Amino acid sequence: MTAPRTVLAVIPARGGSKGVPGKNLAPVGGVPLVARAVRACLAARRVTHVAVSTDDPEIAAVASGAGAEVVARPTALAGDTATSEAALLHALDAHEARHGRPADVVLLVQCTSPFVTPGDVDGVAAEVLDHGADTALTVAPSHGFLWHETHPTGPPPPPHPAALGRATAAGTPTPTATPTPVPAPTSHAEGVNHDKAHRPRRQDRRPEYLETGAAYAMEAAGFRTHGHRFFGRTALVPTDPARVLEIDDPHDLARARALAPLLDPVDTPTRADVDAVVLDFDGTQTDDRVLVDSDGRELVAVHRGDGLGVAALRRAGLHLLILSTERNPVVAARARKLHVPVLHGIDRKDAALKHWCEEYGVDPQRVLYAGNDVNDLPCLALVGWPVAVADAHAAVRAAARAVTTARGGAGAVREIAAWLLGPALDTTAHPPPPGTPSRLPQGKRP
Repeated sequence: MTAPRTVLAVIPARGGSKGVPGKNLAPVGGVPLVARAVRACLAARRVTHVAVSTDDPEIAAVASGAGAEVVARPTALAGDTATSEAALLHALDAHEARHGRPADVVLLVQCTSPFVTPGDVDGVAAEVLDHGADTALTVAPSHGFLWHETHPTGPPPPPHPAALGRATAAGTPTPTATPTPVPAPTSHAEGVNHDKAHRPRRQDRRPEYLETGAAYAMEAAGFRTHGHRFFGRTALVPTDPARVLEIDDPHDLARARALAPLLDPVDTPTRADVDAVVLDFDGTQTDDRVLVDSDGRELVAVHRGDGLGVAALRRAGLHLLILSTERNPVVAARARKLHVPVLHGIDRKDAALKHWCEEYGVDPQRVLYAGNDVNDLPCLALVGWPVAVADAHAAVRAAARAVTTARGGAGAVREIAAWLLGPALDTTAHPPPPGTPSRLPQGKRP
């Protein structure tokens, strides 16, 4: 039996960036750029392995949290002059050493293209796997008229005689008058992809395509032989021009953040997806700050809208729990105020969550867990709906399936409740799915 062909998607993401410092970790739509690329590759059906090549420990942590393998890139391949091809060859070697067999097809997916889709990734892979192409790339249809400017060549014009002046006894010329400016030769513009004397209609022009820079595919053995991404027969995979954006400077990043609400698919849960909501406390229900008075007592601020959201979730029959590592009495006090069970002072939150699900017969895949920091990562990995608040640690946003627009302590829980019950939190308008008990038993108080 023939083994399935291996498709390795490599995402180069070095730490150094001059135009946008920390670019590969910059959030767009609440998710770091490197994690967005990882998610697109993991969702692509034809990809068998996803690897992030990086020299940066924080990028490595975010990539791993998003589900990618990490290839530690050596310093020699991480400088400003290092090429993507060199990173790909190194990643191919690392993949073969790790898995014991070479990849058949290698993909280059750029995390600086924030709106690359699983369909784009599958498209370039399929051209090599199924249609006999040696290489493939994503492109966008273009109907623009391109121009370039030419400059006259030859020696510069001689200086104006007035600029030469008269020679002094020492032989040094001194100006005798203000020089008269000599007109500079003017440049000349020429059409690149058209004859400027002939302007055909758009529908009469031959189709042209712009390289998007988002995704490339190469037959791996051929790539090793040639050392560059275009060889043999190259196939084009058209993509939506509205999604084409490469982040090279802060203005590009601002545009991407403005476009994300319009272009990103909505992936937030509804009442039919969730049976239980488990909430971290500090940084999720608070803004992660602590006020300490002169007697050492700690105070935190919470959001009244979150209390409204919790009350609506409780009325809707959802199983609720507050889970916290903090031993501060304020956690228990807030839980009592909300009439929600609490487990706090917990070192292994994931073990406690797993035991709680088993005790009350809750499927972890139907649990929504909301958190903000790295100690929430094991719980996020355990549940079907991992959620990060807007200002969560980058690794947490990368591991989340959904990210709130509200920050922790600023209405994030209220926003989650609106996902499940509707913006008005009308529990009668969103009945639980058939077969769900009208009210699940609540967890025990400590």
